Amino acid sequence: MAMTNPLQFLQQTRAEVAKVVWPTRREVLLTTLMVFILSAVAATFFSLVDLLIRTGLHAVVGA
Repeated sequence: MAMTNPLQFLQQTRAEVAKVVWPTRREVLLTTLMVFILSAVAATFFSLVDLLIRTGLHAVVGA
């Protein structure tokens, strides 16, 4: 395995970081908002499914 010297490594690292396209503040805020909204939708959905299954099991076992 070939070893690169530290200076060359730093130069390559800077070159790679310069290629990164950083998101704008608006993109970060919109993405964060979407994550919160979809998390709430998923939590609501799974709560309703859990309630439905629990009700069904109580009806079957309780009968």
